Amino acid sequence: MIHIKTDDEIELMRKSCRLAAEVLLMIEPYIQPGVTTNRLNDVCHDYIIAHGATPSPLNYRGFPKSICTSVNDEICHGIPSDRKLRNGDIVNLDITVYLNEFHGDTNKTFFVGSPRPRAKKLAAVGKEALDRAIGVVRPGARLGDIGATIQQFVEGQGYSVVREFCGHGIGREFHEEPQVLHFGRFGQGVELKKNMVFTIEPMINAGKPDLRILDDKWTAVTQDGSLSCQYEHTLVVTGDACEVLTRLNGVTNF
Repeated sequence: MIHIKTDDEIELMRKSCRLAAEVLLMIEPYIQPGVTTNRLNDVCHDYIIAHGATPSPLNYRGFPKSICTSVNDEICHGIPSDRKLRNGDIVNLDITVYLNEFHGDTNKTFFVGSPRPRAKKLAAVGKEALDRAIGVVRPGARLGDIGATIQQFVEGQGYSVVREFCGHGIGREFHEEPQVLHFGRFGQGVELKKNMVFTIEPMINAGKPDLRILDDKWTAVTQDGSLSCQYEHTLVVTGDACEVLTRLNGVTNF
């Protein structure tokens, strides 16, 4: 069942989503060669707690850390560790915070040191795929329009879309209905209505879309070892389009 948010609930979500976005902005200077993903986790954890919130991933279905850190061929759900980032790596940080009884969810792919051209191109496609998907969100559109927009653009650029994971409704629960697929057909799926809140978070692979899960039972990696990137926003459907709740006005978080 899809929970259509009230205006008061959306106002509370603005605050949780803004904090999640601020975490991504805060952590960027720390993303340097030699830093461990555990260090990034700890800095984000302390910042979230200091702002009166809790990190949603911590102990969620047994997840042991406060953020997800997915490096290079890791698609999503990477567990922070003592692994040190290296020059030329890419790393996705997935941040979800719980504030005032509502979750706010966002993620971004960062370059470590000097980015490689192939990583820059992949990230640019991933970012534009998200932007294009956001552009089709309005009352009366269909969830299939979001997925088809992403799939058409990404595959047209010679990349692939991961199909095993999707965006999702969000609010008082971390994951709610509907599921927001990143592939599909125009005109199909649930009709979007005002005050629906959900994430769009396409995972884009430089190679094939196939994946495998590591022995930690969480980290998804590309089957062929190719690079993967992801960008995510939480948004609400408005009267004529949508509002991106995890985008900071006047500040380039992404």
